[in-house]
Amino acid sequence: MAEAMMRTHEAGGLRVEHAGKTVVLSGWVHRRRDLGGLIFIDLRDRSGIVQVVVYPDQAEAFRVAETVRSEYVVTIRGTVKKRSPETVNPKLATGEIEVAAEAIAVENTAKTLPFVLADDDAVDESIRLKYRYLDLRRLGMQETFRLRHQATKIVRDFLSAHGFIEVETPMLTKSTPEGARDFIVPSRLKPGAFYALAQSPQIYKQLLMIAGFERYFQIARCFRDEDLRADRQPEFTQIDIEMSFMPLGEFQDLIEAMICELFERTRGIRLERPFLRLTYAEAMDRYGSDKPDLRYGLEIVDVGEAVRGTEFQVFGRALQTGGVVRAINAKGAAEKLSRKDIAALEETAKTFGAKGLAWLKLDADGVSGPIARFFQGEALRPLAERTEAEVGDILLFVADQLPVAREALGAVRRALAERLGFIEEGAYRILWVTDFPLLDYDPTEKRYVARHHPFTRPKAEDWEKLESDPLAVRAESYDLVLNGYEIGGGSLRIYRKEDQERMFRRLGLSDEEVAEKFGFFIDALEYGAPPHGGIALGLDRIVALLAGKTNLRDVIAFPKTQSGTDLMMDAPSRVRAEQLVELGISVRGGGA
Repeated sequence: MAEAMMRTHEAGGLRVEHAGKTVVLSGWVHRRRDLGGLIFIDLRDRSGIVQVVVYPDQAEAFRVAETVRSEYVVTIRGTVKKRSPETVNPKLATGEIEVAAEAIAVENTAKTLPFVLADDDAVDESIRLKYRYLDLRRLGMQETFRLRHQATKIVRDFLSAHGFIEVETPMLTKSTPEGARDFIVPSRLKPGAFYALAQSPQIYKQLLMIAGFERYFQIARCFRDEDLRADRQPEFTQIDIEMSFMPLGEFQDLIEAMICELFERTRGIRLERPFLRLTYAEAMDRYGSDKPDLRYGLEIVDVGEAVRGTEFQVFGRALQTGGVVRAINAKGAAEKLSRKDIAALEETAKTFGAKGLAWLKLDADGVSGPIARFFQGEALRPLAERTEAEVGDILLFVADQLPVAREALGAVRRALAERLGFIEEGAYRILWVTDFPLLDYDPTEKRYVARHHPFTRPKAEDWEKLESDPLAVRAESYDLVLNGYEIGGGSLRIYRKEDQERMFRRLGLSDEEVAEKFGFFIDALEYGAPPHGGIALGLDRIVALLAGKTNLRDVIAFPKTQSGTDLMMDAPSRVRAEQLVELGISVRGGGA
């Protein structure tokens, strides 16, 4: 068109008070309907959708409207009109008005899309990821990313108001493979040498504490070359926080206040404070998980003493060999769980190492089930009292070594809650899990490895066990757990040189390895490192929970698949032979 039109309003922002105004809108044709005498165009931009009606008496506009198709980019000038009561669309925020078109300009055409953009349309995820730029046009997706932006801003504003300084730390760093696998980046200027993409800003933020910043934060991009699941991505974003001289309780209060403000301002969700605190041992004993979902009960109970002396040999053998007998009372499930359901729960338990899943059903006439004959009459009383069992309940048992019993019943607990519909929808249950084991033993490497990372401080009273009983040492560490998901983890740090060297020795690192990997950090600790600690909160996970999503790919603009592939850009991909030569790299079994 000869006449240039510049947008004056966003489509989704028009309301009844705009009636009578001439507006210019720009966006995409969401849907076009030709009713013979009238053409309707649902015009979409990032703010929402408005209905445009094109009348035949606007001859040029009508002619152009006849040519447009879905996802054409158009600019439309028209007059806002109030709809008659019978034509109001309550599903749209703009449903009380429409725009009568006077001029339409086609800014660009569009091919037929590989899928429909309606938010309720089921589309294979691989197609969505291949055409991610189209998938992101969905209003639901755009709402998610507005939520992500809002959440990030709230965090930035909150921490800034509390004296924290945002500092960007390097992404290209040194490989220190003590945790997940590093992504390695070759150096062209130093052939044979490599950077690693930062798994986290851990060492840098500790160096910032040594540098005297005292309160630091960063919305940090991190990279880990690990096997992927729905809740894992090779690159992700964390809210990284570190502080000096702040008591742990005060720091946790600060994080609680930030999380509460975040949930209330974005979703109107009020989380109760103070957050519940459970030790790792309590969480594992009661829920079989270090990230328990508290939206339902089904707590695990130690019934060892209640069944000691029973003639059921499986229980007796477990107790005689240092194991345990643990149970879950599925309240009111006697009429809800079939034998087929229980068999499926047994397979779940076996997946986590259990040899089986014993069970008892409490009926009005007594007990039934495979082990019922061992718990008749008075033999049932101690067990019923310990589990608070009553008619209509089912008791599910695992008899094994403690770690197996915990994990197997933890998995059964989750499966039970889903099968019985016990999960409280719309509820948010948050807690701190504290006092994790400092170390694990890796049978493959035949050495102790850090449960969190090698800079985590042991609890003061456990330092003496570091050499004599390392697996009994508890860490000054803490995870933040929401609805069964870990949304953050942190710890107090080792800040004295001799203590850090002692930790490295316990991890089996030689003096030469320490000097090569961490020499700069050990040196820094000699220049007055303050007591400090921090936390890293998973921004992707938090946004997913706020948005009601279960898959992190739904809250990351351009994610990878579970195999680490970018379907849109076809990455990773091979590079030219000249690039490899320049880097001094040869590729086995393939090449450029």
